[in-house]
Amino acid sequence: MVYRPLIFITGLVLSKMAVFMYFPMALAFYNGGLGGVEFLSAIIITHLASFIFIFLGGEENRSRLGVREMFLLTTGVWVLASLFAALPFVLIQHISYSDAFFETMSGITTTGSTVLHNLDTMHPSILLWRSILQWLGGVGFIVMGVAILPFLNVGGMRLFQTESSDWSDKAESKTRNVAIDILLVYLILTLCCFIGYRASGMSGFDALNHAMTTISTGGYSTSDGSMGHFSVGAHWNAIIFMFLGGLPFLLFIRAFNHRNFLYLINDAQVIGFIKVIVVCTASLTAYLTLTGQFSFSDAIRLSLFNVVSVLTTTGFGLDDFITWGDFSVMVFFGLLFFGACSGSTAGGMKIFRFQIAMSLLKRQLMLLMHPHGIFPQKYNNRTVSDEILRSLIAFVLAYLATIIVATLLLTLFGATSMVALTAAITAVSNVGPGLAPSIGPSGNFADFPDISKWILSVCMLMGRLEILTVVVLFTRHFWRR
Repeated sequence: MVYRPLIFITGLVLSKMAVFMYFPMALAFYNGGLGGVEFLSAIIITHLASFIFIFLGGEENRSRLGVREMFLLTTGVWVLASLFAALPFVLIQHISYSDAFFETMSGITTTGSTVLHNLDTMHPSILLWRSILQWLGGVGFIVMGVAILPFLNVGGMRLFQTESSDWSDKAESKTRNVAIDILLVYLILTLCCFIGYRASGMSGFDALNHAMTTISTGGYSTSDGSMGHFSVGAHWNAIIFMFLGGLPFLLFIRAFNHRNFLYLINDAQVIGFIKVIVVCTASLTAYLTLTGQFSFSDAIRLSLFNVVSVLTTTGFGLDDFITWGDFSVMVFFGLLFFGACSGSTAGGMKIFRFQIAMSLLKRQLMLLMHPHGIFPQKYNNRTVSDEILRSLIAFVLAYLATIIVATLLLTLFGATSMVALTAAITAVSNVGPGLAPSIGPSGNFADFPDISKWILSVCMLMGRLEILTVVVLFTRHFWRR
């Protein structure tokens, strides 16, 4: 395995992470200096580490990375970035490193779980840093999901392989162009979301933070009340842009290039995504209206907001849906697994895996009735090969196994069964809130012991990197020559 290019690339990533720390540092000094020195210290430490990595990696090293190097690089970059990005939380909030790492991993994986209290009175610089982490994590995952994961054949992602995930010499420029296009779309959507929040009455600071955490489907807020602290107009703006953040970003690029926005809806994933939203929202609206808990207008707004928030794994809170009744709890329990579309900022298992599983079930039923029949399996007019099916099944098994193991470990360290189960699911799915009062939309993870926070941090990382990308690093065969 070639290590020097990995060390060099990691150094470059850390140097960029340090650059983004300049923004909250400038805000801190602008607001009187509180937190400015601490951010400056974190910047110096991160820059120093990046220089060491770049020096050890050797700038002239241009060895091509193979599959094993890509697996190691993908996981290593996210872990090391989180290790250094946690420094401002320790230096400013004076919390333990375990809490700081949990908060950072939750941010950079766009999970949205938090251990922090009193966000309304917290220094603006640390709130901005949380939002920047989610914004960076969102765009980073889109690029990874489009260019790297299909190349690694993780969890059936090869179904979405493009020229950008070829990783041959001739495809390098294509990869770079796709990454630039994705960043451009990401910036445009963030700007439009910011304008929408400002029009709804948010301050410029709140609008900027929520725009970054909405498009990244991260869910960090500047208030303990989350979106409940803001106007109805802000709720509808959040619904629109959470939904857009859950769509495949390659479709945005195609729509812009061809000046035809029908590309956004002529896709099997998007159609399935919309269907899940409509069915769940209609069911919850009817339930909340018939049980007399809300008026029809409030019921449809609250239902649609929370369904889109959980399905896109954003995790913004608007009313505590745990208090709506057992039917609502079970609807959201199912949504915790789903996620939105592949190639979006959302986590979870993704819609396409459920669609392929249903088509596989249909094909199997047809084979029971017609044993000698030939029923080719397609998805989005592309053939689903046996290789993709094997990868998909392995991913689902690893996904469920991760949740089971994490649940057992959390109960071992003091969590009740419901808290442990939903905490594990929400971490692996990168949703944010769980379905128990202490970790629900109105709670947080501050009371978990440090060991449990490290377990959940690993779960968040595994969920964000599609499970198998991390699991393969712990096999003997990976490290053999």
